Amino acid sequence: MKQQCAEQGLSAPVFLEGTVFSLKIEDTARPKGSVFRLTIRAPLKTSPLPGQFFMLRAKRSAVLLSRPISVFLFKEENGEGFIDFLILKKGAGTIELSELNRNEKIELLGPLGNCFPIPLSSNKKIAILGGGVGVAPVAGFASTLPSGSFDFFAAFKSGFYALDEIKSENLFLTTEDGSKGEKGMISALFTEEKAKEYSAVYACGPAPMLSYVQKTCQNAGVKSYLSLENRMACGVGACLGCSISTKEGQKRVCKDGPVFEGDILIFESPKSRPLKNVSEEIHADLSVEIAGVTFQNPVIAASGTFGYGSEYEHLIDVDLLGGICSKGLTEEPRAGNMGVRLYETSGGLINSIGLENPGIDHFIEHEMQTMLSKKCVSIANLSGFSVDGYVRGAKKLDSTNMQMIELNISCPNVHSGGMAFGLEAKAAAEVTKAVRSATKKPLIVKLSPNAPHLIDVALSVLEAGADAISLVNTFQALAIDVETGKPVFDNIRAGLCGPAIKPLALRMCYDVVQAINRLDEKKRVPVIALGGIEKWQDAVEFILSGAHAIQVGTATFKNPKAMTEIIDGIRAYMKRKGFRSLSDFRGMAQNC
Repeated sequence: MKQQCAEQGLSAPVFLEGTVFSLKIEDTARPKGSVFRLTIRAPLKTSPLPGQFFMLRAKRSAVLLSRPISVFLFKEENGEGFIDFLILKKGAGTIELSELNRNEKIELLGPLGNCFPIPLSSNKKIAILGGGVGVAPVAGFASTLPSGSFDFFAAFKSGFYALDEIKSENLFLTTEDGSKGEKGMISALFTEEKAKEYSAVYACGPAPMLSYVQKTCQNAGVKSYLSLENRMACGVGACLGCSISTKEGQKRVCKDGPVFEGDILIFESPKSRPLKNVSEEIHADLSVEIAGVTFQNPVIAASGTFGYGSEYEHLIDVDLLGGICSKGLTEEPRAGNMGVRLYETSGGLINSIGLENPGIDHFIEHEMQTMLSKKCVSIANLSGFSVDGYVRGAKKLDSTNMQMIELNISCPNVHSGGMAFGLEAKAAAEVTKAVRSATKKPLIVKLSPNAPHLIDVALSVLEAGADAISLVNTFQALAIDVETGKPVFDNIRAGLCGPAIKPLALRMCYDVVQAINRLDEKKRVPVIALGGIEKWQDAVEFILSGAHAIQVGTATFKNPKAMTEIIDGIRAYMKRKGFRSLSDFRGMAQNC
């Protein structure tokens, strides 16, 4: 194995499979368990240089993209390379990496990017600065330098880690909470006067820290080399997802960096800052009122995914939910579609159930009391194939104790050649108006995402008498069996649901709320959002977009406790941010 140096150029990256040699939690990091050291054994042909990184992804990964992780330390034994990575548990990808087992396979792409330039000989030392997990690449760089030829500055929010290998003349340590070293940020130790003591400065850390280091070095007349982080997909310069603005034009962090001369970088002020956490203990009220009906929390079981409540009552406490939507009910019983009904795809589920249900009369006599026995709100999902069929169904439900009706207008209108009522504003308004006249119960109208002009449909049903809107239903999709060469479903097309549709559903919810907010306040109605919601963060996103409540469907198949976990997550989020009610943050994203 040959050792490359900056003057000889960088070796081409390779895509290969490595093996987890060890995984160890950094005990001195705070919060405890937040940082871990992952050592990968891999048959590398060239050594990674200080400052370079790899794209990492577990072989059994559930995430789409590899994660860019800087090299911390590297050594060679018996022709094999051992690469150490320091990783902060932050999102799904890094959490997944933190749960790998010894000898488990991992995919690596690298080494990638450029490296820290070799310091020029000088009668002055250099300064090396690391902030948080950004200490890893600069600590790795420091390990290649002569002992005592540099000073090292490390800044952490709390605790410390990765300093054992550093042979600096002086080690300066600061923590924001004062748990170790001097209390404060990097500015408490590295000042303009201090910078003048060095021939060059090398740094890696969060953008605000690097911006400070850049300005400090410029004022001191000292050269700086800054290692940046950015989101990226490819790691090789193809996707341009990690491009940044510099005084020399657009640069790619993965290919032109991650190490840049500090003078060329343009640090933009953050457009938004995280909502602050609060220390006071508050009571978080999750209740919400929709069309005069009070829900104890905003989490509702979506139609067709939760039966009538009894199916899941031995797995979760159904009484904790905000509400339950029944299976789609039609005037007459339906056996549903023939052939394949479910087909799993990447990030989602395609279904072709075909509205199988016992009919409204059977529901009223047998299943309804099960729903009404629960403490949460009971909602009847009404489906049909003609306006008259919808109206007759609504009249039957109107005479019951069901608290609300959700009108599903994604069904095919047999009098319009099979086109769903919800695809066109006029047809949607017609059926909504007819059902509105047939029942005094609060009426939610469930919209189809397949409508070419969704906002027009939403405003038309609102004008026709909807008390609330729920969206979105499933997206029309297709699957083909590669062995037979034919579509999987008898009806060819079916409905896609699951996490894959969440970003689309969120955008549609945002757009519809935005349109409703432009109306006179007396004409506005609540929006209930659904589509790919599987965790509390998803639910909060929809509420921030303006939704009053959310529905959960496919996630329950994966995790029967998904809804109760979402409720707990929303409550914890509200307490942490100091929100006493949902209205405190509902629609906050609309105010941009």
